[in-house]
Amino acid sequence: MTVNNMRNAVLGVITGDALGCPVQFESREEVSRHPVTGMRGYGSFNLPPGSWTDDSSLTLALLASIRECQDIRLTDIADRFMDWLYNGAYTPFGFSYDIGYGTRAAIETYRHSHDPYTCGGSSERNNGNGSLMRIIPACVFSVERGDDEKTMIRVMDETGGLTHNHPRSKTACGLYAFIVRALINEEGTLEERLQSGLKQGFAYYRKHGNKELGYYSRLEDLGSFAKTERKDIRSSGYVVDSLEAAVWCLITENSLEKSLLKAANLGEDTDTVAAIAGGLAGLYYTADAIPQEWYEALQNRELVESFF
Repeated sequence: MTVNNMRNAVLGVITGDALGCPVQFESREEVSRHPVTGMRGYGSFNLPPGSWTDDSSLTLALLASIRECQDIRLTDIADRFMDWLYNGAYTPFGFSYDIGYGTRAAIETYRHSHDPYTCGGSSERNNGNGSLMRIIPACVFSVERGDDEKTMIRVMDETGGLTHNHPRSKTACGLYAFIVRALINEEGTLEERLQSGLKQGFAYYRKHGNKELGYYSRLEDLGSFAKTERKDIRSSGYVVDSLEAAVWCLITENSLEKSLLKAANLGEDTDTVAAIAGGLAGLYYTADAIPQEWYEALQNRELVESFF
C-alpha cells in the first residue's frame, strides 16, 4: 500500500469534513450570509475549529482495519465501527457525534447479529451518503492491490454495504472507486481523469445490467455537467446529490482549496459533500495543497498522522 496515495486521500477527506462541520444543516441561504473562508469553529456542533465528524472517524476506522489486516475483512471493519459508536474510537474528542440514522441502525444490527453481509439497510430509504463518505481507503487499497474490476466492485459492495446495502448506494461507491483508479493510474487534467473513471464505471455497470445508473446520468458528460448552475446542484444527504455536488465542485474550480470551500458553502450536508470531494482532491492535488493553517487547525492531528 502506497502511503502517499492513502495519506493524500484521507487528509483530503478530513480537511473537507472539518471545513463543512460548522455549517452543517444550514441552508444555502444561511451559509451565504456568513460564508466559509477557512477553518472555523462552533456553529452546528459547538466545537472548536478543525473539528471533524463521523465521515472522518469511519474513514479512519476503515483505514485502521486495512492497515492491521492488510486486507478487507468485514467483521474487523464492523467491529471498529462499533468501537467508534460505543466507545468514541477514531474521534477528535473521545466521543462519537453526528451519527447518521442508517449508519447507527446498521451498527446496532451488527452488534446483535454479527453478520456483516446483512446488517446494512437495503430499503429505498437507505440511500444516504454514509457509505460513500468513508469508502476511499477501500478504493485506494483495491486499486493499489491491482484488483480487476469485478473484484474492486465486490470490495466496494461489501464494504459500503456494511451500512448502506441498497444497490444505488453501492453504485455510488463503485463509481467513486473507478474515479479513484483513474486518478491514481492515469494522466491528464482532473476533469479528464474524473471523466475517464466515470466512463469506465458506467461501461462496467451497463455490461452487468445495473438498474441504478439512470440516477447518475448527469455525471456521464462532465463537460455538460460543469455548465450546471449552482442553483441546480443539490447538496443534501442523498447519495446521488452528494456525489454530484462533490464532482461539480471539483470540475468548476482549479485548486483543492477552492473546491473544498465551494463544497462547504453549498449548505445542507456540507461536511460530507466536502469530505467526498476532499478525498478526490487530495489524490489529484496531493496533501501538500492543503493550506498549512487548515492542516494545523485539525483537531487530534496526532491520531490522524499516526496512520501514516
